[in-house]
Amino acid sequence: MDNVNYFLQEKGTFTISTDPGKLDFDVVFGFLAQAKWWTELTSESLERALRHSLCFSLKECGRQIGFARIITDFVTYAYLCDVYIVEERRGRGLGSWLIHSVLEHPDLKNLKRVALITHDAQDFYLGLNFCFLPDCNCYMERLR
Repeated sequence: MDNVNYFLQEKGTFTISTDPGKLDFDVVFGFLAQAKWWTELTSESLERALRHSLCFSLKECGRQIGFARIITDFVTYAYLCDVYIVEERRGRGLGSWLIHSVLEHPDLKNLKRVALITHDAQDFYLGLNFCFLPDCNCYMERLR
């Protein structure tokens, strides 16, 4: 990920940053270890995933309260994953701000496609102009 521009946005006491040095690994690991979508998470696997991703930390007064991760080629495609806002801060528009910040990042905003998979936040992402594929027989996965 050479020449990636670190990104910083601020709103009052909240900041979003892509600087890996600003990410609180232990907090992100603690949240994702409880998430149903990453069942075999280890600190080693998370560290490797973060190292090969563009990560967005959402902090309030320096405390990690949200996160989003992008896997991308920085030219045509990105996969958005591991998005969360801590429960006590949900419903304040922070999730929308986080996703808008991801989509407007200078290295991502011109991508042809940003994909994601969600099993319980469809309405949230529909409100951010994501849509269902019209014919899901073209989306394929290989599971181990």
